[in-house]
Amino acid sequence: MYSEPEIRNLVEAQRTFFRSGKTLPVEWRLEQLRKLKKVLIENENTIKAALREDLGRSGLESYLCDIGPVITEINETLRGLRRWSRPELHLSGLVAFPSIFTRVYKCPYGVTLIISPFNFPFVLSLGVLQASISAGNTAVIKASSKSSRSTEVLKQIITDTFPAEYISVVDGGHEVADYCLDQRFDKIFYTGSPQVAKHVMSKASENLTPVVLELGGENGNWCIIRKDADLKDAARKIAFFKLLNSGQICININQVAVAREVADEFIGLLRKSFISQIGSDPMHNEEYTHMINSDAFEKCTRNLEPYSGRIVFGGHGDRDSLRFEPTVIYPVSTDEEIVMKELFSPILPVVPFDDGKIDELLETIGSREKPLAMYVFTKDMSWARKTMQKMQFGGGCINEVCVHMMVKGVPFNGVGHSGMGAYHGRWGFNEFSHPQTVLTGSSKFNLSLREHPYSGKGKKASEFLIKLFER
Repeated sequence: MYSEPEIRNLVEAQRTFFRSGKTLPVEWRLEQLRKLKKVLIENENTIKAALREDLGRSGLESYLCDIGPVITEINETLRGLRRWSRPELHLSGLVAFPSIFTRVYKCPYGVTLIISPFNFPFVLSLGVLQASISAGNTAVIKASSKSSRSTEVLKQIITDTFPAEYISVVDGGHEVADYCLDQRFDKIFYTGSPQVAKHVMSKASENLTPVVLELGGENGNWCIIRKDADLKDAARKIAFFKLLNSGQICININQVAVAREVADEFIGLLRKSFISQIGSDPMHNEEYTHMINSDAFEKCTRNLEPYSGRIVFGGHGDRDSLRFEPTVIYPVSTDEEIVMKELFSPILPVVPFDDGKIDELLETIGSREKPLAMYVFTKDMSWARKTMQKMQFGGGCINEVCVHMMVKGVPFNGVGHSGMGAYHGRWGFNEFSHPQTVLTGSSKFNLSLREHPYSGKGKKASEFLIKLFER
């Protein structure tokens, strides 16, 4: 358990290290990224074992979700960092004459704080860390107390690889998180819930510290299935996604809106897809991830209590193993409580709608807080593209789920109650860099157009030239 003075001393040590200038050379940053990649590869089995202990994850799922994506991010940054970090050169323009050139330098913020969650304890800490490193910052990672074994491994990996005055991991609960937030950091990156994000922003505002927030969204993420969709394909992909990490994913589908004309058929196909992928007894399937703790398990039970008569698949859990069956509730209307909040579980409410009244459904979704993700299944590509452009959300897919966040070169981000700021690849480098504009002047050929006096002989000509130059 860390004390407030220990956290304060750690931050000050990192500030001293940053001011030494050691993090600034791009070649040095690349070396640190290579170290991070190396230690990840060397500790693959240890990380898998930790995720198995904390979440019951299979080895393949652990690599797919928590190890592989970080290595991919590092590789992309290793290839692009020299190019990304070059100063931008701009012509200063006639209004700035006799200056010819202005440069925009990509400067690090300084000492950064990364607050990571339990559900993906490595990718959502080390994936962010690599962006911070690439921009030349130091970092304190406040890891989750819920995924305790993963936090222990994360701490050991970082301690063995980097000095504490450069990168450090702290563990502990909310009290330690507040000790961190009480310090003056130069950038804060938080992944978690909108409720806690408000607290993070409030604490950051005391020092005017800029924040990046990646949040699950207040009302959860919608998936819309039109009557012309390939229902078998949609069911297979949605079943996979709800089974992944037992639904404990910020971009997961919170509720499915299905055209009433095909709702029964879709539910039948969804049942088959769940059974095909996880078997008829998921509680005893060692490949099926469990809930993070008893509180999360009990939350599943409480959420289902008002809907016991409408559970059409699943609905049971095992308290000893903390596994909870993928559960489908049908029918559910758009104004019921269960579709007004993020479930973060394998529970899936199904909302029927009349396909001809799709605009009414979109109006309802659009009137609520902005989600982190949105998914649509349809053969009408024109409608799908228009819909995805007019709705506001972090990111999403047409006729697919979740893989938009695995595409290189594109941002991962939220909007409104699902977050602010963006990262992944160059977007992460930019997020952790401050663009600093520097104009180079000259002591010769300076014009007096901008100087006092602003009246008298020749000033009409000056005004004419200024208007000409500032067009």
